[in-house]
Amino acid sequence: MSRQLEGRAVVITGAADGIGQGIARRFAKEGASVIVADYDAERGQQVADELQALGAQAAFIRCDVSLRNDVFGAVDLCVERFGSVDILVNNAYRGEGPVRIERKTDERFDDALKMCLYATKWAMERALPHMKAKGWGRVINMASLNGVNAHMGSADYNVAKEAVRAYSRTAAREWAPYGICVNVICPAAISAAYRRFAEIAPDVAAASAAANPMGRMGDPESDIGGVAAFLASEDARYLTGNTLFADGGGHINGVPWTPDLGPEE
Repeated sequence: MSRQLEGRAVVITGAADGIGQGIARRFAKEGASVIVADYDAERGQQVADELQALGAQAAFIRCDVSLRNDVFGAVDLCVERFGSVDILVNNAYRGEGPVRIERKTDERFDDALKMCLYATKWAMERALPHMKAKGWGRVINMASLNGVNAHMGSADYNVAKEAVRAYSRTAAREWAPYGICVNVICPAAISAAYRRFAEIAPDVAAASAAANPMGRMGDPESDIGGVAAFLASEDARYLTGNTLFADGGGHINGVPWTPDLGPEE
């Protein structure tokens, strides 16, 4: 492996499982020092230990991304432990099962916006002075095909993830003169959320995977982690404000996603 992230320090939220864990593992193998920021303290510490066993510098911090001080703390720890924060991967989300749009409460929309839009905003704001001082930075924000394809049952999540894409494009435009690249990944992978959905609606999950042009869901480390590592590398220095669909082609015509939402009102 090229170790193209040697000497770089990264904060990854939601790194205790699924896509976040896969990206953390790939970044560690590429030479990055990793802050594992996650709500799950037990799993988060296990992942940090695994990264250290791979030969990387790594540390865990418990982080509820709906709380600004927790997000600030993750960025601050990266600077304290590793001397800088070069890369941000805003990935964390903790949601509920599918619910009809007319049954979505204001509180669910508020929670989704805090965990997606505001968490991303807070992390980026906290990291900006450090990246700006170095004239170099990479921000990778995880969005979702749910918002792009308007999947049923997840209106709060869809709206929040599309807000992240809009925020990312604006930041890319404003921060380009500082050498900071901001890009978005819309993944299709076996994430923690996908596993939960597969338990609730196994037939829908299986049909969605089968309908993917490549006939499967992606692997968090090899399929998504590699794309993230490229975006975090020097090779991506002229790429900003983009959304990359790391989804096996699922975005081309859309993937069927029709969960049972119960009776209409």
